[in-house]
Amino acid sequence: MDLIDHYLNAVAAQLPQAERDDIIAELRDLILSRFEAKEEALGRELTDEEREAILREIGHPLTVAGRYRKGPQSLIGPELFPWWLFAVKAGLLVMIAIQVVVAVVHVATGTSDVGEAIGNAFSGAFESGLFIIGLATVAGALFEHNGYRPDFMTHWRVKDLPMFNLSDPDRWSETLQGRSGQGRSGQGRTARPARSSSGVWRSQAVQGRWPGGEAVFGIVALLVFISWWTGVWSISDLDNIAISGGRAEVVPSSIWQANFVPILLLAIGQMWIEILRLFRPQWVRFRAALQVVASGVGLAIAWTIFQWGHWFTLSDNGSSVRIAGDWVLLDFDRLHAVGEGSRDLIGAGSTLSLILTWVMVAVMISLVFSMARHAWSAIRG
Repeated sequence: MDLIDHYLNAVAAQLPQAERDDIIAELRDLILSRFEAKEEALGRELTDEEREAILREIGHPLTVAGRYRKGPQSLIGPELFPWWLFAVKAGLLVMIAIQVVVAVVHVATGTSDVGEAIGNAFSGAFESGLFIIGLATVAGALFEHNGYRPDFMTHWRVKDLPMFNLSDPDRWSETLQGRSGQGRSGQGRTARPARSSSGVWRSQAVQGRWPGGEAVFGIVALLVFISWWTGVWSISDLDNIAISGGRAEVVPSSIWQANFVPILLLAIGQMWIEILRLFRPQWVRFRAALQVVASGVGLAIAWTIFQWGHWFTLSDNGSSVRIAGDWVLLDFDRLHAVGEGSRDLIGAGSTLSLILTWVMVAVMISLVFSMARHAWSAIRG
């Protein structure tokens, strides 16, 4: 087999079967004509090195095959690349925020020292970052190669543009609080009050509040939660904590497995509510009614888990202690003394039981207020 056959076989391997023979025949004619022209110019036969030099001028087999390939010639084209970059930046910022919260909780509960918490946060952020980049790349490639363009890319509105401030950490608070319309030079200035249709005076910042920033943040956060809940990715060291003398394994109780599907469906439903808030902001009553239902389901799940009592088990060298909730733990004196307990297995279990009890009660109270607030919105519109 000569150089031409080696070259053409490499090109053919990259081409669709239906078009392969015609393209290879065309390339063979092109190569032979180039060889003949060069031989006539030199007045002799070409050496293998000279033939190979001509083949290099024609192009690498992968490049040549790409010229005949139909459809996009890039994984993510120039039109989609800015969207890919925005998704990656926003997703990474959310990931970093989650890792910071986890690190602070570990330090506050005494389950990790500062150095260990920072190290785990960096490790978790790196792993999560790779997941976010991979997910955005797969989505971008599917959009690129199927020619799909969501409506928000082709029928965008100027009032929706504040959502893109999510990729700028300096503008997070402004976007989520509806102040993204103010320039940086306007920071620190008092917004001039404006009168609403109901006659109530309110600031321009609140009047111009756009819920899209919160909706996008909610969608990203829920996607992250669903990915973690279904095991697509994991947060490092979340299944073990540091205690004196080593590390203890955290084993979930059966209540979490029993509520796996309800929690997953609730997260998916909440994400669709956020999508509606982003793309159908005028559906106020409908979205509020859905949110009342979602908050009610969340309250029922939270109440079931709280009443179960036993949430996790800490195990270390054959010894174990339960992390469990109880109404008696809702004591401010105990809460003020959090972190002062021992760092052994029993101390860690007691501290986590106290913290999680307060967290569960806070979640249930917030869900009650959410139901009331959205019920009022459903009535008023």
